[in-house]
Amino acid sequence: MEEAYIRTPLGVTKIAGDDLGVSSISVLNTDEVITEIVPEVLEDAVYQLNEYFEGKRTSFDLLLNPIGTDFQQRVWKELLQIPYGKTVSYLQLSKTLGDVKATRAVAAANGKNPLWIVVPCHRVIGSDGSLTGYAGGLSRKKWLLEHESPYKQQRLFNV
Repeated sequence: MEEAYIRTPLGVTKIAGDDLGVSSISVLNTDEVITEIVPEVLEDAVYQLNEYFEGKRTSFDLLLNPIGTDFQQRVWKELLQIPYGKTVSYLQLSKTLGDVKATRAVAAANGKNPLWIVVPCHRVIGSDGSLTGYAGGLSRKKWLLEHESPYKQQRLFNV
């Protein structure tokens, strides 16, 4: 398994994968040494994530290989269908997966998503529009949703 550490606006991000695909992308709450030479199998992931943060990419085209249960895999696959700049509720996601009573299980699978940003779990919100739980922290979830919003907040003053 190869690894790379890159700097993003939300902190140091760890990317792991091999010839079978990217298996995990996570934001860290610690400082790690940034990778100087990115392993070849991770170059595309690094490039696409950098484009995303620069506002030049709205979708990803990567070979993915996340490890999870069949149910988690189903949830993660459905998360990939949420368009850039849009959100869905946990309830809507449960309905799409065919079981309105599975909201908690869907939320748990969402929280175990190993592919930060690429599998957009940050686009899932509470039915009332609230920014409910997020493994990377609610401030990061808010940042990501604002980053993807077609309606950018204008500043009254240059600060």
